[in-house]
Amino acid sequence: MKNIEFFEDVSALQLGSRPFYSANHDEIMAGYTTDVYFVKTRDLLRENGTLDVPVVAEIFSKEAGVFAGLSEVLSLLRGKGVEVYSLDEGMSFSPKEVVCRIHGLYSAFGMYETVILGFLAASSGWATAARECVRAANGRPVLCFGARHVHPAVAPVMERVALDAGGCAGASCILGAKMAKAEPQGTIPHAAVLIVGDTVKTALLYNSILPERESRIILVDTFKDEAEESLLVARALKKDLHGVRLDTPGERGGVSPALVREVRWRLDVEGFNHVKIVVSGGLNPERIKLLLHAGADVFGVGSYIAHGTPRDMTMDLKMIDGKPIAKRGRLPGIEHNPRLRRFL
Repeated sequence: MKNIEFFEDVSALQLGSRPFYSANHDEIMAGYTTDVYFVKTRDLLRENGTLDVPVVAEIFSKEAGVFAGLSEVLSLLRGKGVEVYSLDEGMSFSPKEVVCRIHGLYSAFGMYETVILGFLAASSGWATAARECVRAANGRPVLCFGARHVHPAVAPVMERVALDAGGCAGASCILGAKMAKAEPQGTIPHAAVLIVGDTVKTALLYNSILPERESRIILVDTFKDEAEESLLVARALKKDLHGVRLDTPGERGGVSPALVREVRWRLDVEGFNHVKIVVSGGLNPERIKLLLHAGADVFGVGSYIAHGTPRDMTMDLKMIDGKPIAKRGRLPGIEHNPRLRRFL
């Protein structure tokens, strides 16, 4: 695959038919996902004799957040002769704090500004949303169920970030979990219960076919009252049952604190204290706090993490050929941040 070096390379680029519209890894590395004006800049600086000028670039966000996306930035820049100083993934940052600094020839990394900022902006947004949920859960597990809310090309990126930087205990997306060196977690969908036609029968089948290492967590909101279904399943599986999952739709009032308290009470009265209550469905930090207080044990969060607002990352050149410089409104020269450490 030919790398983009000149503006004429852009004009000559021809794409064949493709089943999906996402960029593949080679296309990202070749510069196909950059903004075209950075390619025009290369031609201009080449003509001026300054394309290979040494520069220092600093990256910051206008908003506070949790830093993520660095591993992909390093994969992009490795072998290009640059030095990278950065926060660690998972570290919180303040507004305008320098989160990453790159030293090197402009020709080595300037064209990738779009890609670098995209890696950091999206990943930091997901990590921030995940961390908010994890804090709200106060030590109870939060699982990322967000893959269905984003393009499948980036679903594993999001779920890997939710675990490694956001602190989630697990993720449902197979590739995302594996990238975080974890095993994917999840029960079964309502479709399985609907097709089988009975929650208890589904639970017994699930228990019989599942490897012993897998937790037996059963959906209990498909056909009957959640408290009734919980007891029927608990009586059928007894000690084999690890948990029941409440995913009551909004049309039925959603998962409420009162529902969680009732299910917990009825399970305890019949001696099923070991059965955990897993809740999901439109959760956010505020709802997690309410449901935690009501007795929920595990929280499956999808849209809140997936729709986490990207952090608006900016890259500024702060040194050119050893001289401090900046555009108006920014401070020229390196802004020292003792929390940065060298990665490349």
